[in-house]
Amino acid sequence: MSEPDAPSAAEALTTHREAAALVEALDALRARLGALRLPLATPGAAVARDDLAAALGQLDDYLLPRLRAERAPLLVVVGGSTGAGKSTLVNSILGEHVTAPGVLRPTTRAPVLVHHPLDARWFTTDRVLPGLARVTSAADAAGTEGQRTAPTRTLRLVASDAMPQGLALLDAPDVDSVEAANRELAAELLGAADLWLFVTTAARYADAVPWALLQSAAQRRAQVALVLDRVDAGAEVVADDLRRLTRENGLGEAPIFVVPEAAAAGERALADGLLPEAAVAEVSTWLSGLGGDPEARRRVITATRDGVVDDLVRRAVLLADAADVQEAADARLRDAAERHHADAVRAVEAATSDGAILRGEVLARWQDFVGTGEFFRAIEKGVGRARDAVVGFFRGRPAQAPQVEQAIASGLESVMLDAAEAAAERTYESWRGDAAGAGLLDGLELSRTSAGLRGEIGEQVRAWQGDVLELVREQGASKRGTARALSLGVNALGVSLMVIVFASTAGLTGAEIGIAGGTAVLAQKLLEAVFGDDAVRRLAAQATQRLRARVQAVMAGQAARYTAQLDALGTADAGGGPLRDAARRVEGAARNERATRETGDADSTRPWTGRLLRGAGTVRPPERPDSYPTPSQSASDADAGGGPDAHPEKPRRWARLFGRRGGDR
Repeated sequence: MSEPDAPSAAEALTTHREAAALVEALDALRARLGALRLPLATPGAAVARDDLAAALGQLDDYLLPRLRAERAPLLVVVGGSTGAGKSTLVNSILGEHVTAPGVLRPTTRAPVLVHHPLDARWFTTDRVLPGLARVTSAADAAGTEGQRTAPTRTLRLVASDAMPQGLALLDAPDVDSVEAANRELAAELLGAADLWLFVTTAARYADAVPWALLQSAAQRRAQVALVLDRVDAGAEVVADDLRRLTRENGLGEAPIFVVPEAAAAGERALADGLLPEAAVAEVSTWLSGLGGDPEARRRVITATRDGVVDDLVRRAVLLADAADVQEAADARLRDAAERHHADAVRAVEAATSDGAILRGEVLARWQDFVGTGEFFRAIEKGVGRARDAVVGFFRGRPAQAPQVEQAIASGLESVMLDAAEAAAERTYESWRGDAAGAGLLDGLELSRTSAGLRGEIGEQVRAWQGDVLELVREQGASKRGTARALSLGVNALGVSLMVIVFASTAGLTGAEIGIAGGTAVLAQKLLEAVFGDDAVRRLAAQATQRLRARVQAVMAGQAARYTAQLDALGTADAGGGPLRDAARRVEGAARNERATRETGDADSTRPWTGRLLRGAGTVRPPERPDSYPTPSQSASDADAGGGPDAHPEKPRRWARLFGRRGGDR
């Protein structure tokens, strides 16, 4: 390799490496965007979802395919309003009927992509527009339209020798079609374009719908040219006004081609449904300039690609912000559910620690159980005699303890159920007052507790009472002197421990509490007579802890009825941090990739590069192009030495417009 070539090779290697880094960064961003969910009705969420769909479309339909296939033909998408004459324009440029115009609306059904035969492989795969099925004949397209699948999701490929190699025209549906599917597909196709050829009419050039799309093109710096169709003679002011609109909407450098109304109407029938050659000569020559100049094509592609990258980064940052809002809404809704059910736990703890539960039925059953005579006197005579009294007492009255347990269970169940109902009501009201939560309540019975809650609470209460009895057994097993009393009075001692729990969560002594006429004092003295002061405090603390755990389990289950709705949406960890980082990585990779391009490509990084298109119109195809055969001569004709008259049935309009003749070899 010569000395001058070495830097060029090094630069090419650096450019390739930076381009690969950009693709890698875009792949990572694509993964982040693909995983993003914005299901909550937060402010701006609907717009963000549209932006997300647009960003994914930019990546899948255009950006990644274009970066991975830089030499693919330049794709010109012909779009515009209903009845603007898009299909007629495409047919007239090519000089043959490749796409069918119609009177009925919507006219264009399946979009038609016209390419040179040697470029077929670029479009038969899913390199671009992977969501569209491919058909290669009008019969196939008609058959597809007769199926149940939406006909607009079919791309009809037409190979034409009239199309220069390296250039393809795509006739898109109307951007303002009466069918939503057509409108959506039109936007999708324009998003996949290297260049927009936007067709409008003198009557509709100021319509809002087309300009909304053109403004989006300006925002992402897509290359755009406009065709103003059906302009009456002497109405040049229409074209002037269109130029004014392009300047005001950031498209001031976009070339505008005018098709007169006289040509569009009066002479059309004479040309077999095609516009006269003179009417389309300007736009045809301009397109030929792009098709015949690889450097012009490359600059147009690069300009559009850079604009899409920048727009994608902008969208991704906004989507990251939207993800942050979703995460905050998720946290807010979870907090409401958890906070109200935590309040329910505290309400149960208060009701079971201040003696309130010991009134009513529980107090009546307890007094029936212990009486007020001999048993009280035995307790007052001292611990030693109390132990003997316990044994004698429980020999004669063991059947009363279960009634006290049942009364305690019933009272505790009511307290827990009331607290759970209050938590459900408050959580429901909180969610209903929050737009993000209100949308999750439809069709769900969340304003009340679950149907099986009463049974669940009953099971938990019985299980807790079993815990208390087990604590008493364990404590008795460690004290041999009380074995006989425990064997006769485990239930009674357990009930006494429950009474202490309901009198004070802190396990205070009977001397410090007077509940329901000495109920807690009696229970305290009874347990102290059997186990001692320290053991009673420890038992009360353990029983209280186990009750709290079971109450928390019930309320957590009720709160989960709400938080499960959020879990299913996956918004808990949907913050925008990782997405924002991925967007910044793309931004940096794009900056590095642009910095390594050859110096002659500086125009592609300007804020608006419409001048690239305006210059392209002055470029004529080379007389003997290396990149493609002449439109009027196939490769086989060239090899055989045949001229354009070898196939007289083939249209020769494009060749004539571009100054090609049979002898131009």
